[in-house]
Amino acid sequence: MGERSKITGLPQHVREELDARLMREGFSGYVALEHWLRAQGFDIGKSSVHRYGSALEEKVAKLKASAERARALVEASPDSADHMAQATMRLLQDKLFTVLESMEDVDPESVDLVKLSRAMAPLVRASIAAKQHADEVKERLAEAEKKLDADAQAGRIPGVTAEALAQIRAIYTGAVVGPG
Repeated sequence: MGERSKITGLPQHVREELDARLMREGFSGYVALEHWLRAQGFDIGKSSVHRYGSALEEKVAKLKASAERARALVEASPDSADHMAQATMRLLQDKLFTVLESMEDVDPESVDLVKLSRAMAPLVRASIAAKQHADEVKERLAEAEKKLDADAQAGRIPGVTAEALAQIRAIYTGAVVGPG
C-alpha cells in the first residue's frame, strides 16, 4: 500500500485553508502553496500539494457535475410525489454508511464522527416524518373511501350509484371494470 499523504495529517483548520486556497487559485500556484505550508511549519513539497490538489479538483468537478445533473433532472421532471428527495436521502444514507464501513481503511483523525452523526440525524427524522405522513394520508384516504361508499350505497350522493362509483374508482386506479 502507498504511503499516506502528509496533507491528511495536517490539522483540520490548515487543511481547510489549503482547500480554500486551492479552489481560489483555480488549482494552481503549487509552489506558492508549498511556501505557505512551510511558513505554517509543515514540510510538504509542491508535488504532494499537486497530487492532493488534483484529487480535490476531481472531487469538486464530480460534485459540480452531480449538482448540474440533479438540477437538469428536476427541471425535466417535476417531482410532486417527492420521490427525488426520498431517493437523495437514501443515497446519502448509503454514502454515510459506506464511510462508516470503511473506517478501518481511513485515518480515524480525518473523519469527524460527530459531524457524520449530525448529518445522519436530520435524515432519520425526515425519513420517519415522511413515513408518518404517508401513513396518515393512506388512513385519511381509506376513511374517505369508506364514507363515500356508505354515502353512495345510502343514496346520499344524488346521481351517483355504487356502480358509477366503482367505475370512477376503476378509472383512477387503472382497474378494469366489466359491464355492470
